[in-house]
Amino acid sequence: MKPLLDGVRILDMSQMLAGPYCSMLMADLGAEVIKIESPGEGDRIRQMGIYRIGGQSAYFLSINRNKKSVTLNLKSEKGREIFYELVKKSDVVFDNLRPATLQKLGASYEHVKGHNPKIISCSITAFGPDGPYADHPAFDLTLQAISGAMSYTGEPGRPPVRMGLPMGDLAGALMAAFSISSALYKREKTGEGCKLDISLLDSVVSLHTYVVQYLVAGSPIPEQIGSGHISVVPYGAFKTADGWITIAIFTERFWENFCNILGVPELAKDPRFTTNNDRSKNRGVLIPMIEEKLIAKTTDEWVEILSKERIPCGALNTMDKVLQDEQLRHRDMIVAVEIPEGGKTEMLGNPVKAKDMDQMYRFSPELGEHTEQILTEILGLEELEINELRDNGII
Repeated sequence: MKPLLDGVRILDMSQMLAGPYCSMLMADLGAEVIKIESPGEGDRIRQMGIYRIGGQSAYFLSINRNKKSVTLNLKSEKGREIFYELVKKSDVVFDNLRPATLQKLGASYEHVKGHNPKIISCSITAFGPDGPYADHPAFDLTLQAISGAMSYTGEPGRPPVRMGLPMGDLAGALMAAFSISSALYKREKTGEGCKLDISLLDSVVSLHTYVVQYLVAGSPIPEQIGSGHISVVPYGAFKTADGWITIAIFTERFWENFCNILGVPELAKDPRFTTNNDRSKNRGVLIPMIEEKLIAKTTDEWVEILSKERIPCGALNTMDKVLQDEQLRHRDMIVAVEIPEGGKTEMLGNPVKAKDMDQMYRFSPELGEHTEQILTEILGLEELEINELRDNGII
């Protein structure tokens, strides 16, 4: 079966993390993603980090596979003319530029709609195009802080901690991919394009879900609780003889079985711990008792014992072990991708599975690698015209 987004063409003007991760998700599902980059410079992430694979930044590779790269100087009149010709033959224009920059480049929704009334334009910004923060710069750390996510991440009594995953960026990327897919469906039904406005701050805040609803309902302001849960006990990471294990006891059935496995069946009947609400009130007494028992065996031993009894648990894996995880490899979440110069490298796979869908992975493009191909095949330019554009710094 052809990929889900086969036939969709996206002009991708985004850089850094949030935008490119979104467009990679869509490229993995078959969209033709044409990455528009400045001649001689390109996406700043191309130079990120000291680790390189096949001559490319490992960071850049991780979020730019399956794309095509075109260099185009949008600050020039001729460059904008070419861009508008591509807009006429595309479905989506995608960016993570500030509104003022987008206007200056002539790439705002109003501009591109004039050349393609059915175009879908999606912009990711830190705070949205208006409001008191609209012109403020921000990165993942800033967004995690302002969103409140850092206020209850980390161990009690310790300084605030940034989430290991850059959710300030990735939340917006996921919302953008979702919204673009929705807009494509709407256009299929109505023939209408639209403007999509994705704020990274909005996206992160939306993930608070029950935490905010608890607060509105009268709970205390959330505080750091480590790996624990605000309303479930026991729930968290526990030290074992050789590492860590995570355990989540969400129902009383799990609780009784868990106590029996630990060799302390009396805890299940103890009025301090009978129900989850009781355990939440007395977590300071209960957790040390559980820790004392779990330290006696290795992580693998506990995972085997608890899993047999259907107790929700999991080893706390370091990233090297994640890459070897048998479930992830079974699900093709660790895949081999060919390096153009020869050999292969491993990457994370596409988490979206559709029955019988064709799936392929191409190495991230070199800067401007597909410029000539796109100008020839899509716009019908001749070699002489392309050479002239290159000589004039347009491409």
